[in-house]
Amino acid sequence: MSRALRAAIRAEISSIIPLDALEAEHLQATLAWIDSGAELWRREKPATPPEHLSTYFALVDGSSLLLVDHKNAGLWLPTGGHVDPGEHPRDAVARELLEELGVSGLPVPAASFLTRTEVAGHHLDVTLWYALSVSRTLPLRYDQTEFNEARWFDFDQLPYSDSDPHLARFIAKLAKMSA
Repeated sequence: MSRALRAAIRAEISSIIPLDALEAEHLQATLAWIDSGAELWRREKPATPPEHLSTYFALVDGSSLLLVDHKNAGLWLPTGGHVDPGEHPRDAVARELLEELGVSGLPVPAASFLTRTEVAGHHLDVTLWYALSVSRTLPLRYDQTEFNEARWFDFDQLPYSDSDPHLARFIAKLAKMSA
């Protein structure tokens, strides 16, 4: 991996202003991980190395969010995926937008949220969350091999108990950023 790419990823993460003490802790641990020189990308499914980068890109229309019913996870999640070796997380968002929703050409803003989540007890996803403002009328073609359904939810109707454990905090951060 190039030093320039590691530095660019570090800069992206360093620019995130934490919502709360938990995000501050996650940011500090992630920066230490990057600075350690450890491998940042998953090389083999499901968990090699056991800590690696992933992304969520949340399509937001005002106070509504697109979630997908993820077949493998059994949860309603923002779209996203693992960052490929040698890939910047923003490039992963652009790639996954096309693969998962059939959308290309959307500008990808800087990450606005970061979480560290243990997955299935065997690996840690270091997830950069990207909020993309779009219209609900944007034509989408979701990947039916990966998702049962894609659905827009108003923020007050989000299925928090059947989603990523950090989704409520992400929505709180979106609200704070738009206030």
